[in-house]
Amino acid sequence: MKKYLFLILFSCALLGHSQQIALLKYKGGGDWYANPTALPNLITYCNNNINTTIETKPETVEVGSMDIFQYPFIHMTGHGNVFFSEEDSENLRNYLYSGGFLHIDDNYGMQPYITKELKKVFPDKDLVEIPANHPIFSTAFAFPEGLPKIHEHDGKRPQAFGIFHEGRLILLFTLECDLGDGWEDEIVHNDPSNVREKALKMGANIIKYAFDN
Repeated sequence: MKKYLFLILFSCALLGHSQQIALLKYKGGGDWYANPTALPNLITYCNNNINTTIETKPETVEVGSMDIFQYPFIHMTGHGNVFFSEEDSENLRNYLYSGGFLHIDDNYGMQPYITKELKKVFPDKDLVEIPANHPIFSTAFAFPEGLPKIHEHDGKRPQAFGIFHEGRLILLFTLECDLGDGWEDEIVHNDPSNVREKALKMGANIIKYAFDN
């Protein structure tokens, strides 16, 4: 019964907020607010290139709040520690199982913390690497080799990991890529225009996948 209640709540919320996205605020001391210009720039790019009509100013929503059910797409980033309480974990799990989508972008240094906390959310699921032929790499723009490399960090290859539920990708974790830095204003990191374009195109793919699936 509780599961169906969340489904009804999520469906009703989406009727009024289907073109609005949010940034996830979490506990633990990690800088959840990193890359302040990233989401606004991604929204502008999507509205101009893939026919979305997303509100230009993204909302901020706490992981344990029922407000997360208002948004079909939530973005999470940071460099450091992440902590989910039992209530946070249950709320996030219900949101994702009810049709929501979470993109976690490691801004460098987040991996050991978020992977540990995700086991609270999904004790019976593991992050699995997403192959390059998954639809998320071609929903709007083609990335035949999978996730693009935006920033070097440790020089490792970029990887996209996911959690699936009933065949649907509900959570995307991007590592050694740093899409969010590529979405930021050009002056922040001085990335070449072609690198920023790759980041924005991949971001548009993620948004479109979240909205369509």
